[in-house]
Amino acid sequence: MPILPPSLDDRRFDDLVDDLIARIPAHTPEWTNPRLGDPGRTLIELFAWLGDALLYRANLIPERQRLVFLKLLGMGLKPAQPATGIVGLAYADPKELGARTLATGGLLKAALPFETLAETTILPVSAEAYIKRALSGDEMARRGDLLQGLARIHGIGGALQAYETTPVFAAGRAEPAGAEVFAGSADFALWIALLAPQAAKPEDQAACNAAVKAAMGGGDSGLPALLSVGVALAQKPAGLFEPVGTPAAVPLLWEITTQGRAPHETGYLTLSVESDGSAGLAQSGVLRLRLPDSQYLWAPANDVGDNPRAGVGDAPPRLDDPNRAARLVAWLRLRPQPGQSVRSLSLAWIGINAVAIDQRVTLSGRVLGTSSGAADQVFALPQGSVDAASLAIEVEEAGLGYRPWYRVDDLAAISADVNVARDAAAYELDAEAGSLRFGDGVRGRVPDYGLRIRLASGRFGGGAAGNLAAGGLSELNARQIDGAAAPAIKVNQPLALTGGADAETLDLAEKRLPARLRHGDRAVTGDDYQRLAAEAPGLNLGRVEVLPRFKPQDRLSGVPGVVSVMALPAADLGPASLSPTPNPCPDRPFIEGLYNFLSARIPLATELYVIGCEYVPLGVSVAVGLRDGYARDQVLLAVRDALRGFLWPLAPGGIDQTGWPLGRSVRGRELEVEVARVAGVDEIRGLKLFQRHNDDWQILPGGAGDGSQSLALQAWQLPELLAVVAVDGQDAPTDLRGVPNPFAQANAVAVPVVPELC
Repeated sequence: MPILPPSLDDRRFDDLVDDLIARIPAHTPEWTNPRLGDPGRTLIELFAWLGDALLYRANLIPERQRLVFLKLLGMGLKPAQPATGIVGLAYADPKELGARTLATGGLLKAALPFETLAETTILPVSAEAYIKRALSGDEMARRGDLLQGLARIHGIGGALQAYETTPVFAAGRAEPAGAEVFAGSADFALWIALLAPQAAKPEDQAACNAAVKAAMGGGDSGLPALLSVGVALAQKPAGLFEPVGTPAAVPLLWEITTQGRAPHETGYLTLSVESDGSAGLAQSGVLRLRLPDSQYLWAPANDVGDNPRAGVGDAPPRLDDPNRAARLVAWLRLRPQPGQSVRSLSLAWIGINAVAIDQRVTLSGRVLGTSSGAADQVFALPQGSVDAASLAIEVEEAGLGYRPWYRVDDLAAISADVNVARDAAAYELDAEAGSLRFGDGVRGRVPDYGLRIRLASGRFGGGAAGNLAAGGLSELNARQIDGAAAPAIKVNQPLALTGGADAETLDLAEKRLPARLRHGDRAVTGDDYQRLAAEAPGLNLGRVEVLPRFKPQDRLSGVPGVVSVMALPAADLGPASLSPTPNPCPDRPFIEGLYNFLSARIPLATELYVIGCEYVPLGVSVAVGLRDGYARDQVLLAVRDALRGFLWPLAPGGIDQTGWPLGRSVRGRELEVEVARVAGVDEIRGLKLFQRHNDDWQILPGGAGDGSQSLALQAWQLPELLAVVAVDGQDAPTDLRGVPNPFAQANAVAVPVVPELC
């Protein structure tokens, strides 16, 4: 039988009233009519109400014990996690032609507090990204005469590699699916045109360009400016059983154009990377590139009348728009390092004047209270969900002013040396609640009586509400590093913000108690891996399966020391009447995040793999008979929904509504039972299963006995229902490409006719 915590006393108000009334004959037999409204009955109800309140508080003792147990285990509630992202900045006033370096902590205009995470420099330039898209063989053949003429004009005796100047991330918009900037280009390079603002008059454009170059070169500061480049990698599904570890840096070069030896010759200066939040383009982040002096900034002319070699050879792509060409001050080039085999780079967005942000706010200089001199004092911070790494606490000391104290995970474990532990200027933090606890004089110092405790600095906030869609942020209010207010700045948020999660609730923390006692934050058994995976921060897990001794790359089972964890992100099934939701597939950041979390908790010598699922395509056709009074199309749509829901890999799919079991074969007879349960279905007249073969569907063979069909799956596979055809007829269709129109003429071909216009 289950172990249920008993109530210390399960009596309630009515039970107490009935019990007291039952005692009246024994104690006051002369009271024969304890009716409602009687003064004695009123006293009985008053005492019953008081007793009910006391019993309610007594029954809270087991819950209090669980909370104390949570604290003894050091299992505080998990604080909220902030949504993060990258935004591009630009001056709201195009007449601003100077470089401004903004301090960390600029506030973005939004319903929730968002801040910039790093210092950034805004330059008075905009950026447009291009690639030299290589022409296909058919395009080369169609333009053969033109290409031969170009070869004669430019004096090209060898092979000619034709390209088209093709913009990517036009108007600063992102491409979440990813744009391939290397493999699709003729020179394996991404070109970024740096453009000055458009002058009020065309004759003033040259002076405007010169002012912009001066700002890019550092102006009168004597220091070269830094160009902040934001890069967002395309989040594509991870390859099936692709090895996952720490992302490796991509060997790339950042270069900027300069004047070559000849008048129209283009040279390139390699830019040094001062800081790199992308870890070498292994992840999305912001890089800061050191620009050369303004005298070295140059861009070749795009007018073929002035520069016959415009866009030819190793020169930047030619811009045929005169307006853009007039504003061009330099080209930034991103390409693989020489000798490195980098053949592909898929980006979701790239832009300049970029900065990383998150949904937190910085608070500083707040007095939290005055010490009473007692042990174990607790002080509340201004807000909950504090970033522990950013927290700086200062305690006033006599004759010394405010002195910094440091944070420890557990005051009771400061040091084995009692002298060190007694004098430790330490405090304990509850990050979710936003509270500090100081020592008792034995385990940590007690702040001196009457002196103040101050929050020097700390960052607070987070939550799922910060996961804003693209374009949700538009303005920035910031200060320069010299303290002056920055001019008006507009914001381009190309991608949605991600990673925000609400703080953990008490109920969820209590549910973690048994798991914590079992695994102790270490992954040993299969259940440990599942429970720890569910605690991985920032991941919305839909399903976790543990495959012990399975090596995914080789599809081998029984390999000692190997553990494979199959993980799927959460996804809603959705109705089939809308666009069908594809089966959930983890992307590479999802796999990497879970791998990094679990790899720190596995035993030594364990070979860990975190993988997605191998889906096996499946098609189904079914013929049903309908009951009277039911709409045909509605019933057939419900049949498709029932099949999709039954084969869905997440809850409520599968036989036990936890998702289709891993490796379990799909049997036609079971699908027939599921279809028969649909309201409006009178009988099943046929059901056929199909498997994918090349680009076509093939009917699965029937069994030797009753002819029933089944799709066999391996232990690491799940079915993916890609095609469903449901009809009201006598037999299930044998072709999944669609049901023919019964009103069309079989021997006629439909041809559109252009209508005559008056």
